[in-house]
Amino acid sequence: MNNTNTDRITQEIGVLKRRETEARILAPIMDALNDRFGKEEVLEVIRKKIIALSREQGENLANEYGNDVDAFLKTLEFWTQDNALEIDIIEKNQTTLNFNVVRCRYAEMYESLGIKELGATLSCNRDYALIEGFNPDATLVREKTIMSGGDCCTFRYNFSSKK
Repeated sequence: MNNTNTDRITQEIGVLKRRETEARILAPIMDALNDRFGKEEVLEVIRKKIIALSREQGENLANEYGNDVDAFLKTLEFWTQDNALEIDIIEKNQTTLNFNVVRCRYAEMYESLGIKELGATLSCNRDYALIEGFNPDATLVREKTIMSGGDCCTFRYNFSSKK
């Protein structure tokens, strides 16, 4: 699948609407597959595929926008579109981007659909792979998420070379 076209769709409709559409399709399919193959095996296949797609999406974004802190911050527009995330930036410089997500409508959406347990797999799971694809030298540390019951999501990006 060519994610360049997929990213165009995401840019037009926003990530929140895209994730809701995906969840509404995937949840019943996953239920059927769970009955046949077992929940853990199905989740592992989904998890691995989402990670691979996210890494590829990160590469595509870097190809289009560049792969430094400013470029990454620019791409956050897609995830925050329609007030999907409320972000408080704590620190930003040439090698660091630290912020907290203080409201996550993704978590709210998964909960309203009755599939909160899938939220981490379908959304939060993407973050580490996305930054790997976006900039192989960048790292992310995230100690808590709203999806897992935290009061915020802590995103701590370091764009200096891995040593």
